[in-house]
Amino acid sequence: MKEIFFHEGFRRYFSNTSWLLGEKILRMVVGLFLGIWVARYLGPERFGLFSFAQSFVGLFATIATFGLDSIIVRELVQKRDRQDLLLGTAFWLKFTGGLAVLLILSLVTRLTSYDEQTNLLIVVIASAAIFQSFNVIDFYYQSRVLSRFAASANAITLFISSFIKIALILIEAPLITFAWVLVLDSAVLSIGLIYFYLKTDKSIMRWKFDKNIALSLVKDSWPLIVSGIVISIYMKIDQVMIKEMLGNEAVGQYAAAVRFSEAWYFIPMVIVTSLFPALIYARSSSEQLYYSRLQRLYDFIIWMAIIIAIPVSFLSDWIINLLYGSQYNHSGSVLMILIWAGVFVSFSLVTEKHINILNKQKYTLIATSTGAFLNVVFNLFFINSYGIVGAAYSTLLSYAITNYFFMFLIRELRPNFYMINKSFFLLGAGKRLIGKR
Repeated sequence: MKEIFFHEGFRRYFSNTSWLLGEKILRMVVGLFLGIWVARYLGPERFGLFSFAQSFVGLFATIATFGLDSIIVRELVQKRDRQDLLLGTAFWLKFTGGLAVLLILSLVTRLTSYDEQTNLLIVVIASAAIFQSFNVIDFYYQSRVLSRFAASANAITLFISSFIKIALILIEAPLITFAWVLVLDSAVLSIGLIYFYLKTDKSIMRWKFDKNIALSLVKDSWPLIVSGIVISIYMKIDQVMIKEMLGNEAVGQYAAAVRFSEAWYFIPMVIVTSLFPALIYARSSSEQLYYSRLQRLYDFIIWMAIIIAIPVSFLSDWIINLLYGSQYNHSGSVLMILIWAGVFVSFSLVTEKHINILNKQKYTLIATSTGAFLNVVFNLFFINSYGIVGAAYSTLLSYAITNYFFMFLIRELRPNFYMINKSFFLLGAGKRLIGKR
């Protein structure tokens, strides 16, 4: 008898995942189209400056999240009777974090040698972090497997943002206006989340801040706070270093490849996020069932990434020329390399949730710290020697070391290392996914 991939609530999780995937696919199609249009309109120089400003803010933006995302979902699943206290406490922590990011970046820009336009872009983009405190509503929907409401709010935001971007391109607006659109996106999404939350007979007025809960959350999340900062360095430092070493145009060439290579990352993220509550429930009932489902999740995620990477790798130059035009002619060789980073990113999302369930966030901190350090070191060598292609190799190599080989060194994560190895064998993965013994 075939074992069903998930328990009797499978249809519920499938529906939830479908809503998330539908919204993300819409975002990918519309966002990729408009992103390419914006990149072509701005050109490599201005697009590079815009991407650099976003990356620079990204180095600090994790402070605003307080590392609470997965932890709040976990707590909401396990402690339903404390919902309003959890949401209220998380909201005020994230709001405080957003203000801190804005203040820090306002001070940092005064100490840099960047020009006035660059500093203004950084401060404007940073102000969006304040509105992201309302994302706690999304965590509530994740914990209740009701992501259709958050998906609807995101879709509305996408349409409003898209209309404004098209208008800005048509009237040939200056670069700074595109930064203000990012702030507007966060504000509109917050309004949408609040609307749907109130519509489902909830009230943000019942949210309360609890000092003890705050201390408990921060105690659990501090490794993730530090890890998030390290991950931001890990993910964003390449564009910052490229600007310093090669200039804005090189950043634009690199950023075009990065944005296309990461356009599909939402798929494994949606799948893993949507199924996270199911994994929590499975572990509480049976270790064997939990690891069986974890193995199948690795199987699916890894082969999905490989199937995407193979054709993009071979067609990278053609894809870039078709979408971005000849002015981004150096981006194809970068895309050919970066698309394979998605394999490591995808299964690392599964490992991260497993670590969160075990409440061993320190492993995430150790791995990402190592990865960030290696990425900076590799960049210093490879960018000087190979330009933006070298930055792509640095990213791929650091991902491989920290998301794969590093797990073998940690005893509690070694089973995950072996599960990933099993997943790379197509025949075995296929049999597990279709339920054969």
